[in-house]
Amino acid sequence: MHEAPQPQPPLLGSWQDLGSLEAIAAGVRAGTIDPVALADRAIERANAVQELNAVVYLDAERVRADAARATDGPLAGIPVLVKEIIEVEGMPFTCGSAVFAGRRADRDADIVRRLRNAGAVVLGLSHSHEFAYGPTGQSNVTGPSHNPHDPTRITGGSSAGSAAGVAAGITPLAIGTDTAGSVRIPAALCGIVGAMPTRQRLPRDGVFPLSSTLDHLGLFAHSVEDARYALASLTHDDFGGGAIDQPLLGIPTNPQLQDSTDEVAAAFDHARTRFPKTVNLELPDWPDLLATGFDLQGPEAAAVHADTFPARADEYQPDVKIRLTDAFAVPGWRYVRAKAHAAEIARAADDVLRSVDAVIFPTLPITTPPASETHGTVPSGTYLVRDLLIRNNRLANLTDHPCVTIPLPSKGLPIGLAILAADDSKALSVAAWIENRLRA
Repeated sequence: MHEAPQPQPPLLGSWQDLGSLEAIAAGVRAGTIDPVALADRAIERANAVQELNAVVYLDAERVRADAARATDGPLAGIPVLVKEIIEVEGMPFTCGSAVFAGRRADRDADIVRRLRNAGAVVLGLSHSHEFAYGPTGQSNVTGPSHNPHDPTRITGGSSAGSAAGVAAGITPLAIGTDTAGSVRIPAALCGIVGAMPTRQRLPRDGVFPLSSTLDHLGLFAHSVEDARYALASLTHDDFGGGAIDQPLLGIPTNPQLQDSTDEVAAAFDHARTRFPKTVNLELPDWPDLLATGFDLQGPEAAAVHADTFPARADEYQPDVKIRLTDAFAVPGWRYVRAKAHAAEIARAADDVLRSVDAVIFPTLPITTPPASETHGTVPSGTYLVRDLLIRNNRLANLTDHPCVTIPLPSKGLPIGLAILAADDSKALSVAAWIENRLRA
């Protein structure tokens, strides 16, 4: 296991000096930007910040060879990190676990084929909480991932390395998965944009599952426009890239979504003053949907691991071992009820989202805690960090609504704002409007 590094200046970086993803790819297609030079930049940056443990596999020779051929497509020459639970032909496919030590992928997942067809260059594999079964990014056979803002603090997870890699400037784009916030949690804690579209938008074939009902793919970028452009490039859809004028934003009155640290609450309240049209509303009962999500996710995760757990339980990371033990204990009747109840919750959320352009709330009730800290305090008491990280994020996976997190202005550690909407186009358009409004 890697020891957490001592406090040091932030290890942040960006590709925005070259422009947007669209501009970079246009330069590659026009021959004014060398895709091999882009690959070299990504490789050099990955080596410079390797103490973050964001990248768990990188074959520089292969990357340069792939880059030399990446001269066409909407993502021409763009280096991208892919979460290690996603198959990339010839690369390790261990899912961050000793259970699958030595295993390599013999094919590209569908999302990787789409990336390559769009001209992107797969730089390598990014760190995942083991089997994507945890929100901290701390548990992996290679050790924890570290936050570029302060390497003594967590990145969040499970798509830890994808978020840290973009925040540290290794690549301008990364792919992750999200079952209960695994894109949005690390994006918020690392201070970047995380976009989780609806489930059908990005294919999951070749992605190691956690929960077949709740799993989504998602994107990390430095701006909403880059996330929108990347998603459009991978799906051939538009997603409403045009301007939106003063959306009506819903503010949830659910107590759980108003229960944040003073720092997070102040940032959210300050942002609200920039939005001319808001209305209070209530989302589905929060304790009820959290319980429903657990009863869905647990048995589905247990089914995935039935061949290796508990027979090889001691090879799992300690927290994942505990989580799977709990998952196997969920009775079948609770799973069946949860499946039916999830559909009811989704219909109730549909009704709420039809009344506004989007609903906004803090992506997380806390900022990134030190890796050594196991609890976080909010106004109503003390909770396990895992529960705090997941709490605000479970609804979107349960109801299959898109959710985008963007950074809120903050003098300290990053704080995220979640934008939940009825469809992908609206979520991205409203997120872009809010991003522009906050920058003005």
